[in-house]
Amino acid sequence: MKNKVISIIGLGYVGLPLAVEFSKKGFQVIGFDINEARIKELQQGTDHTLEVSNEELQQASTLQYTNKAADIAKANTYIVTVPTPITAHKFPDLSPLEAASKLVGSVLSKNDIVIYESTVFPGCTEEVCVPILEEKSGLRFNEDFFCGYSPERINPGDKKHRVSNIVKVTSGSTPEIANEVDALYKSIITVGTFKASSIKVAEAAKVIENSQRDINIAFVNELALIFGKLGIDTHEVLQAAGTKWNFLPFTPGLVGGHCIGVDPYYLTYKAKSVGYNPQVILAGRKINDNMGKYIAERVVKLMIKQEKLVKGAKVTILGITFKENCPDIRNTRVIDIIHELTEYGVEVEVFDDNVNASEVKKEYDIELVSSISTDTSAMILAVAHKSFNKIDVTPFFKEGCIIFDAKNFLPKSIVTERL
Repeated sequence: MKNKVISIIGLGYVGLPLAVEFSKKGFQVIGFDINEARIKELQQGTDHTLEVSNEELQQASTLQYTNKAADIAKANTYIVTVPTPITAHKFPDLSPLEAASKLVGSVLSKNDIVIYESTVFPGCTEEVCVPILEEKSGLRFNEDFFCGYSPERINPGDKKHRVSNIVKVTSGSTPEIANEVDALYKSIITVGTFKASSIKVAEAAKVIENSQRDINIAFVNELALIFGKLGIDTHEVLQAAGTKWNFLPFTPGLVGGHCIGVDPYYLTYKAKSVGYNPQVILAGRKINDNMGKYIAERVVKLMIKQEKLVKGAKVTILGITFKENCPDIRNTRVIDIIHELTEYGVEVEVFDDNVNASEVKKEYDIELVSSISTDTSAMILAVAHKSFNKIDVTPFFKEGCIIFDAKNFLPKSIVTERL
């Protein structure tokens, strides 16, 4: 097993922790990323995503970082952990996955194994990736090289559930390879693995994990829409209902990021390709995709009710990341609140001390503020960062500033309304 040389393709939230774990177990690991700045950062012993500590990076003594294709040619096991986003029209964007497959195919040797961790629709590995590997390598699938699929289960910002203590689903393109892939992951996973019967089953298992969460959140978001019209506090209802032993503890809010807000579209895309029009999944997506607009409209209505001018008013949003205690701004739905408020002529200010301001400027053309303006007419708590505990919004509330809490984070006594 230790004679394996592992190359991790993509050193983001998924790939880097995985590379570090394999290195800590004594494997020779080559971490590859096309982002030269990312490679330099890791070579200097720092991870801006905060998923791996500086101490852990130092412990990974057998881990090499590179952005050069020639450096990964000596590997015999390739693990692809690139992102799988969606297009503006909500179709799967497989370009990162295809590019990674072309890269691996260009250096693939006989008897090598290529394992995919990126979230895809069932059948993607064998229908999309394998033909690219064959074309670029000149080798034949399941004769000269083999494949596996082991979906990532990383939860960005979660310091409790880590690579080593999350059960890993594994699979392989032949029974023998399935055993080999399973054994490889068992060497770093302390809580065990689950060997799926096929690559397609493993792919499907991953894509429904986040689709299930999406639907559950959509349900409570719809409850929030209903109870908002009825004048009932949604969180008080959920607290009461939660006293039953089998009630699921989901709460309303924005659904963004590169998993829950994206993965369902991979499943619905595949479903439509075989002639089935998914209804429940897409209905849930529609509800969740509209929550930013709904929050903005709620705040505008509160401003009108309190006879505050809307056009030209200043509204402060606390948080720009897609989730709490995480610097990741990819596919954040906070941007929907910002866009909707801007349509009303509102001057929006965004405060978030958990992110790199230059990245926010580059991605969304938004200049973060370093403090909350005293003349802000309304404040929206959009992300429940722990660091926001030190912000005292009481003086703003007392001065008549509207405080809208989208995360049930602030004390109810100083909140005008909450989602």
